[in-house]
Amino acid sequence: MSSTRPDAAAVPPPVLAVREVTVRFAGLTALDAVSFTVAPGSVHAVIGPNGAGKSTCFNVLSGLCRPASGSVRLGDDDLTRLAPHRIAALGVARTFQNIVTTEGTVADNLMLGRHVLTRAGFAASALRLPGAVREQREHLARVREIAELTGLAEHFDAPVTSLSYGDRKRVEFARALCLEPRVLLLDEPVAGMNAAERARTAEVVRDVRDRLGLSVVLVEHDMGLVMRLADEVTVLDFGRRIARGTPDEVRRDPEVLRAYLGTELSGKDVA
Repeated sequence: MSSTRPDAAAVPPPVLAVREVTVRFAGLTALDAVSFTVAPGSVHAVIGPNGAGKSTCFNVLSGLCRPASGSVRLGDDDLTRLAPHRIAALGVARTFQNIVTTEGTVADNLMLGRHVLTRAGFAASALRLPGAVREQREHLARVREIAELTGLAEHFDAPVTSLSYGDRKRVEFARALCLEPRVLLLDEPVAGMNAAERARTAEVVRDVRDRLGLSVVLVEHDMGLVMRLADEVTVLDFGRRIARGTPDEVRRDPEVLRAYLGTELSGKDVA
């Protein structure tokens, strides 16, 4: 359909490059010259203890926070000082730590994710002009596909308030996918879930990455999930990058072991 990115799976997403990003709040340095690169089609985890700068990093990537210095580029596009809606239009979608859903059905919530892709104006939609009706029908069909992909098909017409916690978190994940992103930012996607919900969500994230060919940047405290899903890991501590590499490399890094909870953790504990 004209309002999606039909070649998203066929064409790899561009490289997401974070270069020397520094963020300060009232004299406090939240990020200190942080750099990392997200390879096309990879799952890249950003981890670290509480207060390490992970949320600030995500806020920079999604345009909610502007750095004092440094840059963020998605391929040839400079995202550093763009507004959130412009970053979203370039193909960067984000979920949040806390569930952000509206009243209504799963379908209603997922359709909200299509707003950046909607071409028909308010008047055309309100008057139900043929072009607007056709576009709405196409969006709804795509939303059904994404609900199927994320395991929400059986709940498509159900009120969001009737769903379990894990399913409501998955609604937010699916709504981000409805933007047809090239890069998906997942902020603690399994926080508060039980073991079965965490396993299901990890499976969905892996399946979405493989089938849609997008890049995933993941912030998550569940180290078991991070080590299973991530292709590469960046570790922050007090706003500085202290390690990067594959999960196996990071889990054995002495700086990482010292940083977590301020104790000498074993590689088994971090795994």
